[in-house]
Amino acid sequence: MKRADLVDADCGITQALDVLGDGWTFLIVRDIAGGTTRFDALQRQLGISRRALTERLTHLVEHGVLVRRPYSQHPPRYDYLLTPKGEGLLPVLIALQDWGTRHVMGDGHLTATADNASAETRRVHRLVGRRLPRVTVLQHDGQPAALDGFGAWTVLYCFPGAYAPAAQGYPPGWSEIPGAAGCTLESMTYASRHAAFRALGAHVRGVSTQRPDQLAAFVAHVRLPFPLLSDQDNKLAAGLRLPTFRAAGVDRLKRLTLLVDPDAVIRAVQFPVTDPAASVDDMLGHLTRLASA
Repeated sequence: MKRADLVDADCGITQALDVLGDGWTFLIVRDIAGGTTRFDALQRQLGISRRALTERLTHLVEHGVLVRRPYSQHPPRYDYLLTPKGEGLLPVLIALQDWGTRHVMGDGHLTATADNASAETRRVHRLVGRRLPRVTVLQHDGQPAALDGFGAWTVLYCFPGAYAPAAQGYPPGWSEIPGAAGCTLESMTYASRHAAFRALGAHVRGVSTQRPDQLAAFVAHVRLPFPLLSDQDNKLAAGLRLPTFRAAGVDRLKRLTLLVDPDAVIRAVQFPVTDPAASVDDMLGHLTRLASA
């Protein structure tokens, strides 16, 4: 008997679990969101049996969570990609990750940062060598931006939230969340060093889960010379399993910085960032060394 046939069949949780099944399914969606889209790579990365992986991929395709796209005709081979229905699961993955980090691996306290020796920090630093996922987000002006298509050294600094006072103030209790404060200082420091980054041929982009209109108000308020990107659908956060926290009903990125090379490969990571202003000069120095190597 399926869960959907039980007494609580009108419950959305029951219906969702009938599609998602078990923990393997969440891990499959997680890895596909991160750019592992082919059967052999998924099987190798997850350590799941080929039969079990075949069953779950077939189930997810049948339910419209994934779509198969052929990349080889002889023999037939497919990429498995998230559909819009599948992308709707990304906030669920972020919520699971946040809950596990905070309540299973952590002590339950709300924080926008992490300890140097934490599992979260180790996970983030293992991103070095990873390619950015092929996702498109919106800039603050509403224009699309492909995260793997900059074609130049790019500094992606992720921040919890920055607001223009006239448009929207900070959420209640913001200053009491460890690591949350400092977004305006960080952005303005990047603005003041922007010419130095450009002289090295590098782009600077800020990333937040805020809406584009909120970011646009902040860009106008502080007159940033570079775009801010909205990851409001959690595509980048889920794809790279970036650390997040939830405040005022919104999933927010913890402060971290990625240095990405022209081939969209992450070459350096700053996390945790405890001094937002000093981290900008540190990243400028790191870029100088890498770009001249």
